Amino acid sequence: MLAPRALRCLLCVLSCAWWPHTGAASRLKSAALPIQSEREPQPSKGLTGCSFGGRFYSLEDTWHPDLGEPFGVMHCVQCYCEPQKSRRGKVFGKVNCKNIKQDCPDPDCDDPILLPGHCCKTCPKGSGDRKQTDSVLDSFEYFHEKVKEKEDDLHKSYNDRSYLSSEDVARCLVSPSADFVAVLTGVTSSWLPSSSAVARVRFVLTRNSLAFSITYQRMGRPSKIVFLDSDGTTAFEYRVPKGQSDMICGVWKNMAKPLLRQLQSEQMRISMTTSTSRREEVEGKIIKHRALFAETFSSMLTSEEENSGMGGIAMLTLSDTENNLHFILILQGLIKHKGKDPLLVPIRVQLVYRQHILREIRANITSHDPDFAEVLTDLNSRELFWLSRGQLEITVATEGPDPRQISGFITGRKSCDTIQSVMSSGDALTPGKTGGVGSAVFSLHDNGTLDYQVQVAGLSSDVVGLTIELKPRRRNKRSVLYDLTPEYSKTTGQAVGSWSRLEARHIHMLLQNELFINVATAHSQEGELRGQIKALLYSGLDAPRHELPTPLAGYFVSPPVRTGASGHTWLSVDKQCHLHYEIVVAGLSRTDDITVNAHLHGLAEIGEMDDSSTAHKRLLTGFYGSQAQGVLKDISAELLQHLDQGTAFIQVSTKMNPRGEIRGRVHVPNNCESGMKADTDEVEFDDVYQKDPEELKKDPHTCFFENQHHAHGSRWTPNYDKCFSCSCQKRTVICDPVICPVLTCSRTIQPDDKCCPVCDGKTKLTVHYSCCYFEGDQKMHAPGTTWHPFVPPFGYIKCAVCTCKGSTGEVHCEKVTCPALTCSQPVRRNPSDCCKECPEEDRTPAGLEHSDMMQADGPRHCKFGKNYYQNSDSWHPWVPLVGEMKCINCWCDHGVTKCQRKQCPILTCSNITRTDGSCCPECVGEQRTHINTRTDRSISIDNI
Repeated sequence: MLAPRALRCLLCVLSCAWWPHTGAASRLKSAALPIQSEREPQPSKGLTGCSFGGRFYSLEDTWHPDLGEPFGVMHCVQCYCEPQKSRRGKVFGKVNCKNIKQDCPDPDCDDPILLPGHCCKTCPKGSGDRKQTDSVLDSFEYFHEKVKEKEDDLHKSYNDRSYLSSEDVARCLVSPSADFVAVLTGVTSSWLPSSSAVARVRFVLTRNSLAFSITYQRMGRPSKIVFLDSDGTTAFEYRVPKGQSDMICGVWKNMAKPLLRQLQSEQMRISMTTSTSRREEVEGKIIKHRALFAETFSSMLTSEEENSGMGGIAMLTLSDTENNLHFILILQGLIKHKGKDPLLVPIRVQLVYRQHILREIRANITSHDPDFAEVLTDLNSRELFWLSRGQLEITVATEGPDPRQISGFITGRKSCDTIQSVMSSGDALTPGKTGGVGSAVFSLHDNGTLDYQVQVAGLSSDVVGLTIELKPRRRNKRSVLYDLTPEYSKTTGQAVGSWSRLEARHIHMLLQNELFINVATAHSQEGELRGQIKALLYSGLDAPRHELPTPLAGYFVSPPVRTGASGHTWLSVDKQCHLHYEIVVAGLSRTDDITVNAHLHGLAEIGEMDDSSTAHKRLLTGFYGSQAQGVLKDISAELLQHLDQGTAFIQVSTKMNPRGEIRGRVHVPNNCESGMKADTDEVEFDDVYQKDPEELKKDPHTCFFENQHHAHGSRWTPNYDKCFSCSCQKRTVICDPVICPVLTCSRTIQPDDKCCPVCDGKTKLTVHYSCCYFEGDQKMHAPGTTWHPFVPPFGYIKCAVCTCKGSTGEVHCEKVTCPALTCSQPVRRNPSDCCKECPEEDRTPAGLEHSDMMQADGPRHCKFGKNYYQNSDSWHPWVPLVGEMKCINCWCDHGVTKCQRKQCPILTCSNITRTDGSCCPECVGEQRTHINTRTDRSISIDNI
């Protein structure tokens, strides 16, 4: 039986797990094949609404998704058919689902119960006991409401197309808890005295990579950062590079799933140490916090006492319409109490300007929960001015016989993210296709000054206005905040300067991605280019984001292309001669920006500035959104030389413009003369893939070939033929023939342990580059050979075939044409197969050629969601927004996932309840009489 359609829909809507059902391939000179996301069934013609799980819902309908047996109705998940409007004014529906359990009210009794068919716990009848305490966040809802307000603001009658990208909306809807924070204070031990140092770490989790931004005070520059798991064991160590900045930026990539679960359940800690003569160490717990989404101002609270071991942070934000300052305090070490029973401690919170107390709040906190939240209402103009200049100080002090105090200045939120904007004609108030581009980077200082660097190119006429604006309330009613036109130079096409009079409201809107930059020209007085100013998340790539990026525009393509898209890119070459790139585009997607999609919008390429047909081009990556980034390692000496001389280009090609839709000339100075050093990469490769054999057996992506386990991504020479090279890609072994270079030396020899001949002695070696390099599988392919392309993140695409054109060294990819079938019910043998086949009762394995995909030896594995399981493995399924369903058992049966719900007895009592951790309902206060009706009901799930 196939998987319930509703479960597939929920996995797509909530986890962004878009599974392609048509092929996609990269193509260097021809058009790219679009990767289509799996679509839901269309409703009847003429009706507007949403399709979900095979059912049709009208606009604004709400429902609890029924995932079918054995999962049942998800009572704690509520789906909503949300009205949307396309650019042409057509109304359509989009399904949004969320977990409503967090919105359940707190029961007024000590022992609430969960009734069958309900999501929220309720009090038993006759119970009158009330809870004595409430958590800070449950009573302080402003930060939580900011998320909803942001989403509501997206769908007003007029909206900038660039207001929020699909990635931003996906983050808000799918993973609102992707942000974490930690407060680090001094560690006390027998050999290390406590410290007065305080550090704050802000984390952003994107898939399995954890980016972190660290600020610290009252300590020297740290040398080492260590992440500790729930057992206190080192899980990851980061060596801090030397520098003068008070900000530390880093990324923990490829976090293991068990550690991801510990992070989500707040079981991990982080420590930071210095290597100076006076060694200091600070440590803290990593926690989730809703306030991080809305935070626009912050303060680090430190103590003037030596070796105090206490500190804290304040997260603050302004109301969107009123001058109210909301804040949450996270305090550590302020209360000295080691008893088991909580101690109630009075505190005093003050807002201070130059030792003058402006506001004061008195409250009580407990030793077990020292966090505190409050609102300072109706800030006057002077207070708002001092807030914008970083001159307001917040102090927290305990009251009593032994008072303790910490304090800090309030500034704009700090992080390693880059505030930037791409301006395109497609995002203008009146969208157009001019082929022009605008690019800007910003830097916000503690005193409220905003430095800016802006560049424009390819405009239809002279610039007459360059302004920072609000989102207009009406189409023809722009709201200008700051005019950059006086700083614009027509000669350079740039504007460089500082905006020194930002108000607190402007800082708040800037850090909430609510400001725009507009370029008006003589032919387009309202604006030819426009872009949203927003933060670009720190990715860990070695690219100088503080410098102006290289602009990408249709104007730079030869011949010029009139397009509404534009972009910019940062590039750098490291000591190993690897190229780091980061590309941001705007206007490239043809769909509404607020629709989460997984379409291949285009291909990013790098090459030489040469209009001839023999110019070399390399595929960098495919665009599935507005950003692309990565590292290119095996770069030819010629390309490195062109990068050094400024005669190279980066371009983004699309199906409409396969020869380039936007392009930019790049100049990356480097000292690389011979390109990538093979020895260096071989060492790195071996370090990555040299794993313990027992660990390899547990990895579901491991390949078993010739009686050996091989790690995913590894390459090796098979025993059966030294002139072949094999690689492992998620349990699939691919073997290709080795392509030997053409040698022009007078004398060659054939080593016994090598496939290819080499030149004898010191004879000069010349290699003719007639082969093709394909970025997907990172291999050289012989002229005339064909293969299925590897397209990240979807893997091998069997619906496309690529061919190496030997005359030019270019790769040509096209879609596979499936044969016509005579049977009435064709089947797809494997989920990754492109074409369906007629079923046969007795099939014999077809012969495998060397260039075909070879399935690894052993029984088939199972795929459930994003996880792979070996044959006979069992697990509890994880459903988005619901979590692990412990009352359902799934197991892998030779490639087929089967699930079964725990069978419950039929109860005959009238008062039925369900307790925490129990899968079956129980009788309350009565004799438990039941009828055992155990039957084995299971369902097969076809690789969800």
